[in-house]
Amino acid sequence: MEMEIELEIGNETKKKTENTMTEINGEMKGFKSKTDDNTSIDDAIDPSTSYTANITPAPRLLTDKGETETTGIVVGEKVDDEEGARRIIEMLRGADVSCRISAANKLEEVAAALGQTRTREELLPFLMDGVDDEDEVLAAIALSLGKLMPYVGGPKHIFALLAPLEMLLAVEEIIVRENASRSMETISQSLPLNVYLSEYAALLVRLATREWYTARVSACTLIPSSYTRFDAKQRVEMLRYFFDLCRDAAPMVQRVASKNLGSMLKTVIECQCKTTLTSPALASSVAISGDTLSSESVHSSDLVLGAFLPLYEDLSANDQPDAVRLQTTENCIAFGEAVAVMRSETNFSSDSTACAEMIPRILPLIVNTIDDRSWRVRWTAASKFANVVSAFAPLEGSMDALVSAYERLLQDPEAEVRTAATLNLSKVAGCECMVKVEPTSITTITDSDNNAEQHAEDSKEDDTGPRINVAERLVKKVTTLTQDDSEIVRAALAMVITELAPILGKDDTILHLVPPILLLLRDSASEVRLNVISSLTFLNEVIGIDLLSQSLLPAIVDLAVDGKWRIRLAIIQHIPLLAKQLGKEFFSEKLIPLCMCWLKDDISSIRKAAVSNLKDLTVIFGAEWASIYLVPALSEIRENKSYLRRLTAVNALSLIASSMGSELARLELLPVILDMATDMVPNIRFNVARGLGELAVVCGSAARDSQIRPVLAILVDDSDRDVRYYAKKTLESLDSVGTTDSDGKPAVVVTS
Repeated sequence: MEMEIELEIGNETKKKTENTMTEINGEMKGFKSKTDDNTSIDDAIDPSTSYTANITPAPRLLTDKGETETTGIVVGEKVDDEEGARRIIEMLRGADVSCRISAANKLEEVAAALGQTRTREELLPFLMDGVDDEDEVLAAIALSLGKLMPYVGGPKHIFALLAPLEMLLAVEEIIVRENASRSMETISQSLPLNVYLSEYAALLVRLATREWYTARVSACTLIPSSYTRFDAKQRVEMLRYFFDLCRDAAPMVQRVASKNLGSMLKTVIECQCKTTLTSPALASSVAISGDTLSSESVHSSDLVLGAFLPLYEDLSANDQPDAVRLQTTENCIAFGEAVAVMRSETNFSSDSTACAEMIPRILPLIVNTIDDRSWRVRWTAASKFANVVSAFAPLEGSMDALVSAYERLLQDPEAEVRTAATLNLSKVAGCECMVKVEPTSITTITDSDNNAEQHAEDSKEDDTGPRINVAERLVKKVTTLTQDDSEIVRAALAMVITELAPILGKDDTILHLVPPILLLLRDSASEVRLNVISSLTFLNEVIGIDLLSQSLLPAIVDLAVDGKWRIRLAIIQHIPLLAKQLGKEFFSEKLIPLCMCWLKDDISSIRKAAVSNLKDLTVIFGAEWASIYLVPALSEIRENKSYLRRLTAVNALSLIASSMGSELARLELLPVILDMATDMVPNIRFNVARGLGELAVVCGSAARDSQIRPVLAILVDDSDRDVRYYAKKTLESLDSVGTTDSDGKPAVVVTS
């Protein structure tokens, strides 16, 4: 019997939802599926034009018995027939939000069970009736709709998905709109071209002109991503709508439009690289201003200079809300990349003059963000400044102003801004451009509107003076940062300071970089000292570590006994790297006592890391070094009164054995572990039983049969059941894998 599913919607539906549904349903009746080439652009995307989708009113789909209650619902069940689809629909109508979310994620399976016709005529209208559901449910539905293309009838009927997605694009919850936008972008790329140019274009126009701001916000995202598939005339119209959105009265719309301004610009430039902006058949006159954009043929450089750039200047103005000005830096990066593309592409070979005009107008905008009254705007500029430099580095005459602006960021009153700028230090310094020698003084941060213009004028002066690379200029700021009042800033500097060494070279590193590094190694904050030690690899590759070895030792000793156990753990993890850099002789003389001291730490994680550290040192310096420096110290620990210390010694000896040769392991380590088999504490004895399994693999069959098996045979009869268990497992392991493999041993967690 054919399944029917009841579609119901509450009597108290929100007024806004009803109005939206009435508006969309009224607009979607009999929309032309094809646009005649001679039809004007206004007719092609007129919001009054309607669909040919013929979406029928939602039928009453009941359960088999005409009941509406939920029966036999299983959240994780697989939908493979109509009965399963009925259950999922019941879940979607139920009171439990988690069940409705689960059902929304299974719409693909429901559509497959219903078939293409019933999916279009029953399922999609049902989903449109439930647009007032919880936001989490709507978000899941929005994602699922993007996956229903194969289940509505393919490209011929794919436009049926546009209506429910259009409704979701207008809801207030951001995550719902974002998911709907992703699904809409996916679906739009599969639309037939005639449907795309007519129905999808009309949908974007409706969104861009809707009274409620949420729909216009969605249009800000969709127009840039859909721009390339439109014909030349429609592109101009879409640009007009996008520019209107950028000047929208609602700050929420302006923020999203500003966020997408850079992607819109890149899309326009990419299209221009492939073709002209508008049809050659159109008139060649151009009329672009801040308020109007003609549908005539227009060169890309004129479009950028006449439309995009004035719009960017408006969105970056001081009277804009903070949320809008936050996008200034990202848009600056987009404009820099666009100018570079315009100068490199053959289609823009005549635009060199236009490009030269853009740079002096763009740079003051990014400089203004450095002096912005909002610390969040300045923080955004500081965190993305490396990308700004990367975008403008190929453009002549831009780095002087940018480096000066970056130096002011390093001196910002807010510690968060200085931290973000400092983390970009090595990337900014890595720019291969030459800049002027630093002026004698740097203008302090003020709210003056003329500040950016003054910096731009300063950058034009003294072009014939001496020039140095960016790293040489910025390294002079490092010493100032080492004395910063904020520990966070100094810790950020410690993370990146050594990365300057490969950029500066050996001589400049010794002269300018080593002194501030030594200051950081003596910093009062343990985080700062640890960050320096963690990043010494770059310095070692340039000048070696000899110059710092004497200064490193006090810092390492202080960190080794730091009151914070996480600091001690971090320095232990860096010991193998330091061992390679400091060399065997220096390390054996100065740092071995520290490594053994960690074995007696009160924190279990420290002791475990110290044991692993000894194994790494054995690999680095060799088995003979371990037998001289490690084994005697471990043998002494086995006499310690604390069973935890003795337990650590057992684990260390067992682990070191895997990195030593058979002869040394049999002569140096095996006797010590065998002697501890008689310890009074059961935890020690069963760890001995486990360790003997590892030693049997290393020491060979002779030691296994003559020394290891007899001890395990004694432990099998131990009074403690745990000792008996692990001794038995080890014996079984030896019988099953012999001396070639120890994978048969049970994994044992060392208890403390």
